[in-house]
Amino acid sequence: MKTIDSIEKYKNEMTQWRRDIHAHPEIAFEEHRTAQVVAEKLESFGIEVETGIAGTGVVGTITKGRGNRAIGLRADLDALPIHEANEFPHKSKHPGKMHACGHDGHTTMLLGAAKYLAEEAEFEGTVHLIFQPAEENEGGGRAMIEAGLFDKYPVESVFGMHNIPGMAVGTFAIKSGPMMAAFDIFNVKVIGKGGHAAMPQFTIDPIVIGAKIIEAYQSIISRFVDPQQPAVISITQIHGGDAYNVIPDSIDIKGCTRCFSPKIQMLMETKMRQMATDICKAYGATAEFTYEKRYPPTVNSQAETDIAASVAAGIVGTERVNTRPTAAMGSEDFAFMLQEKPGAYIWVGNGDGEGSCSVHNPGYDFNDDVLPIGASYWVKLAETLLPPIR
Repeated sequence: MKTIDSIEKYKNEMTQWRRDIHAHPEIAFEEHRTAQVVAEKLESFGIEVETGIAGTGVVGTITKGRGNRAIGLRADLDALPIHEANEFPHKSKHPGKMHACGHDGHTTMLLGAAKYLAEEAEFEGTVHLIFQPAEENEGGGRAMIEAGLFDKYPVESVFGMHNIPGMAVGTFAIKSGPMMAAFDIFNVKVIGKGGHAAMPQFTIDPIVIGAKIIEAYQSIISRFVDPQQPAVISITQIHGGDAYNVIPDSIDIKGCTRCFSPKIQMLMETKMRQMATDICKAYGATAEFTYEKRYPPTVNSQAETDIAASVAAGIVGTERVNTRPTAAMGSEDFAFMLQEKPGAYIWVGNGDGEGSCSVHNPGYDFNDDVLPIGASYWVKLAETLLPPIR
């Protein structure tokens, strides 16, 4: 392991930062305290800071030497609406909110890199440190771009990183092309005719009709999508009815889809709309179908992926960098930044032992042993992309 000595020396300090952030989680676009902590830390390192981008976004800028090139390094700030099950001293102090995806660690790794980049690193050019709000569901990356992120802070490339439980500490994974899936959401309102549960013949039962729609949706992936093309349709919510003896007028069926192809994205939307409409019509009901494209697929560019993989290998060894990982069906709004600029998104191992559980889990916690690894990656990436002019 070839992490940077200075960063290893302030691992304990980084751990304190991370655990403080973990104990004070804030969800999408509410990251006011977290943003303040980040801004104060950056300013203490002598870094120029702008706050309030897209509400709670922060950008720190470090310029050295005579170079006119610039890159962006991005971390996410927000937590999730999950009640934490852990009992350690730094568990969430905000009931119903939790850093269950490791964004506390992501923020801390970039802060650790910022300290070294500002105080010790040698490079020629500009590094923009992008601390993004609202990665979870609300598209904070898109909001920062719409707020003029890359107009005010132009970069030639942009990079992101996420921890992965189940991958050993001291490992990375990255590949060019799609790394993570597109994420869309849908709602089907089935409007029937309610009535007494003892006299269903006088009703148009939206629950029975909804069950037929749900069943039909399961055939879209298996019978309309090429089996070699990954895609998922998940029903995650069903709402309707208030009493044991009343058939309701309507129900709502909600969920999400995942895929890597715009063609499959369109196919799923078309088939879901058609099936809901036609099934409802067959039973004398009405369907109101809405489909919202949330996040595009996260797609790495080749050149930047090669550089990122090489930098990671320089830290942990070539054999500990997986350059052919299976793309994940999860989604990431860093995808919006990769639509604007070339770049690469890398996974860093968070541990594969018994104490490692999946993200978005009430028992999850970021592994502090990863902090110097991720911070060293950021520094070496910046130094590689913006080498000193000799």
